Amino acid sequence: MAEFDTIDDLPADSRVLVRLDLNSPIEDGEPQDNRRFERHAETVRELAAAGHRVVLLAHQGRPGRDDFTSLSGHAAILAAHVDRDVAFVADTDGDEALAAIDALDAGEILLLENTRMCDDELPEESPEEKAETEFVRTLAPRFDAYVNDAYSAAHRKHASLVGFPLVLPAYAGRVMETEYEANTAIATREFDGPVTMVVGGTKATDVIGVMDALDDRVDRFLLGGVAGELFLRAAGHPVGHDVGGMALFDEQWERNRELIESVLDERGDAIRLAGDLAYEGPDGDRAEVAIDDVDEKTTGFLDVGSETVADYEPAIRESDAVFVKGALGVFEDERFADGTVGVLETIGETDCFSVVGGGDTSRAIGMYGMSEADFSHVSIAGGAYIRALTGEPLPAVEVLEAAAEREAAERGAAERE
Repeated sequence: MAEFDTIDDLPADSRVLVRLDLNSPIEDGEPQDNRRFERHAETVRELAAAGHRVVLLAHQGRPGRDDFTSLSGHAAILAAHVDRDVAFVADTDGDEALAAIDALDAGEILLLENTRMCDDELPEESPEEKAETEFVRTLAPRFDAYVNDAYSAAHRKHASLVGFPLVLPAYAGRVMETEYEANTAIATREFDGPVTMVVGGTKATDVIGVMDALDDRVDRFLLGGVAGELFLRAAGHPVGHDVGGMALFDEQWERNRELIESVLDERGDAIRLAGDLAYEGPDGDRAEVAIDDVDEKTTGFLDVGSETVADYEPAIRESDAVFVKGALGVFEDERFADGTVGVLETIGETDCFSVVGGGDTSRAIGMYGMSEADFSHVSIAGGAYIRALTGEPLPAVEVLEAAAEREAAERGAAERE
């Protein structure tokens, strides 16, 4: 487990700089409410209620993209979830921002401008280099502590994520704490019964790497989505390639073919592949075909079939732990939600430790009337979830751990004096 300090350890009456991940869909120039606001509101609300002066950092999009915009609209959405005013200043580390920070009273909340509008933020550099940036050196002296709650961005080496913990006492917020604990459970916890992973989505490269890394921790993999089709292709079926202008399969096949074939060869007994697939029929309705009856792929497959869902259900029900990475179909279209929803409903009904990872897949829970309470954890992270599953380091977590060690050493030295 991570050995970082949390906001339970934060000294009273602190001026705290808090990094959130409020990155949201942008429609008609306005940010859309999503689960990230609700999750991060817990940390913000707790800090404000304790009487801390709370200053928030967050990002939105990347320079050059359509969703790269100001955070002015994010403040109102967050305020509704926190049930407190959230002030906003269109500045990150200039005079206007510093004046607003200095003027805060106990329990007040201030959101600074999009961190990615600051030149020092984005380049991936070492924490030591980020700690020396003007951005960090200007803001840090105004604060007593730094809190990182942006687990979903913890795989990045950006200034607001890795620079401040080198120059300020640093703590994990509630999202960081709970996400890290749940998402690393596959590597750190011992389970009494079988461990199952549901693998899908469109980014096959990511999940294939996860399967390879976790071969000794997972007893069976249930496949769907693009990754599932690519494994079917490796097994000799005429699927898993692009048709009709697609650009999902062939490039990922070329990049991962050797690894897919190796994983299938070495762990084939632990891998369950779809026995049937769903597609859009001539009348626009859902149609299904058994994989053994596919002679040539002429249309896109958009979900696993009903027989596959029935085949996967018993494997889930007898599991002690189930981890989900990626949807089994295009669940946003209710015609092709059967695979994703069927598997999630079965997991929710099963008495097991369960983690549903990735923002896209987890959206299906709310869309189709399921309750997050039926799962042990529903993650809002994507890239960081992949890193946690494969055991790769998370730079923002590493600097929190280093900060905790530094603070402990300093306390020990002070006590000895």
